[in-house]
Amino acid sequence: MIYEQIPPPDYLKNYVRYFWRLESLPTDTEPKTFKTIVDGSPGLMLQHAGNGTLYQFDKQLPDIFLYGQSTLPTEISSTDAFRTIGVYFYPNALKSIFGLDAHELTDSCVDLRFLTKKEAIFLSDNVLPVSSTADQIDWLSAYLWRLIEQNKTQQDTIMGYALAQIAHSKGTISLKELQEKLNVTERSFERKFRQWVGLSPKLYARICRFQASLDQMRNNDYEKLSDIAFDNGYADHSHFIRTFKEFAGFSPDQFRKQSNEVAENFPELIK
Repeated sequence: MIYEQIPPPDYLKNYVRYFWRLESLPTDTEPKTFKTIVDGSPGLMLQHAGNGTLYQFDKQLPDIFLYGQSTLPTEISSTDAFRTIGVYFYPNALKSIFGLDAHELTDSCVDLRFLTKKEAIFLSDNVLPVSSTADQIDWLSAYLWRLIEQNKTQQDTIMGYALAQIAHSKGTISLKELQEKLNVTERSFERKFRQWVGLSPKLYARICRFQASLDQMRNNDYEKLSDIAFDNGYADHSHFIRTFKEFAGFSPDQFRKQSNEVAENFPELIK
């Protein structure tokens, strides 16, 4: 497998974390199964024309589709060699780019042709046949910027601050204190989060904490699993294990032994 991350152009840095490419080797035609790990961000995926197709629960995914926040892990499979280009957005990007209330896409995806019809058809007609990753990303970047300019939804400063504080604390911040600091009611805070992120503040904070613990595991920065639980504010080792299974779909031991995380939060399951 070939995987790379590509930084966005400067004009998209407030919306896009990075672009990515995942491609199987031409000789690698064996079926593969991947696990999607809950990561706190929506995204966009484009399957390159002329290559294999990805499936979710035996349902063929569109050539180009937008997906929202996930609350549970899922499985994606391929029956042949494939090449995929993706966009990894910031948590609050769906509303500012596409004008969507983020909760409309939570745990689901939509064919981009149904969402931004004329623009998406133009995009697929010009991007799917192109073989160069750099050219595809240029087309995708121009497409996203046109949507941002057409949408004209200003980024919410309260949400931007709240997301930054939760991420910086790795999900351990007191949400009540954050809400009071922002001088918003609990109901208003919850409503804004559903609109802009698609999750409750509490669930988003739990995902940030889980991702911090997963990063620690990836970096081998621990002697035993209980160290990770302690370092990331879990009540105990069993609490950490339960959370890991909830968001990754398997235990930490299974993650290490039964998966190959070529792409971040998208490990291939080892047979």
